[in-house]
Amino acid sequence: MRTTPLQRSPLAAAMAIALSAPLLPAQADTIIDHANGYTLTAAGTLQRFTSLGFDDLGRVIVVGGEKDTAARLPDAQHIDAQGKTLLPGLIDAHGHVFELGEIASGVDLFSPTTLGGAVRAVAEFGRTHPKNAWIIGYGWNQEAWKLGRFPTAAELDAVVNDRPVLLHRVDGHATWVNTKALEMAGINKDTPDPAGGKIERDAGGKPTGVLVDSAMELVNKVVPLPTPAQARGTLDSALAALAKVGLTSVHDAGIKVAQDDLYRDYADHGKLTTRVYAMIGDTGADFDELAKEGPLKSYANDVYALAAVKLYADGALGSRGAALLSPYSDMPSTKGLLFHPNDEMLAKMNKAMKAGYQVNIHAIGDAGNRQILDAYAQLIPKYNNGQLRHRIEHAQVVAPEDIPRFKTLGVIPSMQPTHATSDQNMAEHRVGHERIKGAYAWRTFLEQGSKIACGSDFPVESPNPFEGLHAAVTRQNNAGVPAGGWYKNQAMTLNEAFRCFTLDAAYAAHQENVIGSLEPGKWADFILVDRDLFKVPPEQIGKTVVLQTWMGGKRVYNKK
Repeated sequence: MRTTPLQRSPLAAAMAIALSAPLLPAQADTIIDHANGYTLTAAGTLQRFTSLGFDDLGRVIVVGGEKDTAARLPDAQHIDAQGKTLLPGLIDAHGHVFELGEIASGVDLFSPTTLGGAVRAVAEFGRTHPKNAWIIGYGWNQEAWKLGRFPTAAELDAVVNDRPVLLHRVDGHATWVNTKALEMAGINKDTPDPAGGKIERDAGGKPTGVLVDSAMELVNKVVPLPTPAQARGTLDSALAALAKVGLTSVHDAGIKVAQDDLYRDYADHGKLTTRVYAMIGDTGADFDELAKEGPLKSYANDVYALAAVKLYADGALGSRGAALLSPYSDMPSTKGLLFHPNDEMLAKMNKAMKAGYQVNIHAIGDAGNRQILDAYAQLIPKYNNGQLRHRIEHAQVVAPEDIPRFKTLGVIPSMQPTHATSDQNMAEHRVGHERIKGAYAWRTFLEQGSKIACGSDFPVESPNPFEGLHAAVTRQNNAGVPAGGWYKNQAMTLNEAFRCFTLDAAYAAHQENVIGSLEPGKWADFILVDRDLFKVPPEQIGKTVVLQTWMGGKRVYNKK
């Protein structure tokens, strides 16, 4: 996860909404008629159709006109789309499913526009949740508050000092805690900064209440684990939110054993209403347990897979944890942080590759990206496993001379369009006018022939893929800022962005033969929306509303 400025409307409300319709199994062959349909072919060509037919197993049989589908499926039940636009289900190639669900149960800090507003939100949450042993929240951003500094423990102590407070920054790469949390974690003046992390301190060396990157674990490890009931509630909330915005598949960027257990249980009982391509978080004990039988390429009719590993090279731009080759333009005293020295990172990647896993590595800064590209240059030839389609997650600030290496090595840039439009208020301040030329460089990647897997990094950003499509095409945020688009020369065409959230996202998970488009033999994952994406003005793309979501021929969401 990485940095954004102030979020849009609160995500908590959206995640508290239950599915509007129960899972409806297809009892027979089904035909959707009178649709304004669009899909991509395997070659990436945009195809129009008015009728979609699929069998009782949920696989597409025919795409075309009403007469064609009726002839192929003479005994099918018919559903009238009433001229609504029908699209393949969209795919988010980088998100955090359980974190998305957790937002509904914590303090909403996406909404407050000032430090004072955030502190008041914490105070109110504490007052209305007196039995919570910990007060946990999500979404603060000192950049949006125009503070010019990080917030402090003292500011939280003024409203809550009887129990610990733990507040996650919007990028997930820093936490803001009160004194009680520092005390419970044993963090004091003498506590050293952990490798790959930083304890923010005052002039006298006393911790001020913000922990960056690996230093967050000092407090995280003393937070009680969720109960099984809480974990299920979290997953239910996330799945409801994903179906509501038309996501029929997501890549979960970093899970543990307990989350894998829950995913398999939900898959076994038909409760996964969004396909999940999961990545094991790091190569430690969870990897050792989960990798005993090797990569799980498909489970329960392609509803779940666990065939990748997620690692971290560096932190985030907003908290200046992203590792840069030269100092930050707005803080020359730091270059950010590489999480691991080269030999240690190489060992982690080697362990995952040796076990046959796709390796997907978070890298934001140009130094982080270079470290990982250098390691891939050693390991991909060693194992001759370029066919595993290894990835760099975010590929956000890349030295221009390193961009061609993605294509040469066969490494997929997994990028999030809304990061550019959200970061526009600070990114150039962080890296300067020259380095920004290699940042959020979608056009440069596309023109060299790289396939970009698009996502959102939810809950850092909204999970709504139409906001991502809008950002990719316009290089503007939802308010239309800036006029003309931010570095518009790096924008995608609508067809490119559509492919980025469908076929190429599927390709990045080795799933392009089963999802990503509506073609015979693939799963009938599709959505009905309220406008024609390919005819409305670009500024309307992000306002698209999902009316229905279907996964594998089953309706999993219906807007009331």
